[in-house]
Amino acid sequence: MHYYFDGQDEILQHWNSGLGAHYLPWENIKSTPIENTVSFRSLAKRKIIRECIKTGRPFYYIDTGYVGNLIKKKLYHRIVKNDVQHSLVFDVPDDRWRKIQSRSPELEFVEWRKNHKGKILLVVPSEKPCKYYNISRDQWVAETINTLKKYTDREIIIRDKGKRYQRVGEGSVPKFLIKEKIYATVTYQSIAAIESVCAGVPAFTMEKTAADSVVSQDLSKIESPFYPNRDQIHKWQHWLAYCQYHISELGSGQAVRIMKEHGLL
Repeated sequence: MHYYFDGQDEILQHWNSGLGAHYLPWENIKSTPIENTVSFRSLAKRKIIRECIKTGRPFYYIDTGYVGNLIKKKLYHRIVKNDVQHSLVFDVPDDRWRKIQSRSPELEFVEWRKNHKGKILLVVPSEKPCKYYNISRDQWVAETINTLKKYTDREIIIRDKGKRYQRVGEGSVPKFLIKEKIYATVTYQSIAAIESVCAGVPAFTMEKTAADSVVSQDLSKIESPFYPNRDQIHKWQHWLAYCQYHISELGSGQAVRIMKEHGLL
């Protein structure tokens, strides 16, 4: 049996329709057999995420898709079972990726932009991930800068998340990376790491992300970034497209069918 407890969330409602989930208050869901799943959206549900992990109740976490959303309204949403980001890359066709890339040509990976004299872009986590991972924004920034300065003398540009309208179009991470000739991107667990790699700029992350297979987690290697080959990048990009779904696919049940086919459900 599949359940949900938030009847006001539009994106969640589309997913619930496609999945065939039933509404029940969270306190009541907790009393049902542990194998019953629960679906919800946003890292703000961190207490429920932790309770599900602790008790072993399977859950479907919904959040912003990894790619294709650098426009006014989000088109794609990721559905992750028992986690908040995907991690296990597997082989899939390139059909879904080609559709996304046709709308977002900035995602096409051509080659690594090795700006050897470039700056470092430090993308700061927003309030929700800070609370979820129990970190202090200011402390993380200070400690990360101090660590970087042990291994490089490059200029570091700090970028906060900002409002959505500031992060799309000309204000997007890919556009900024190219304009400023950024050498490498450093972030805690932001989707900016994914956008950076797609734009050909190496990235470093501190927490588990869907970019783990194509980035480095070791800041001591800031002067020798990880540059996966083009085939690795393309395989990873194709996989990303199978981990996120258009809102119409959520409601029609197509997302559920894709997830079943690839062992994601």
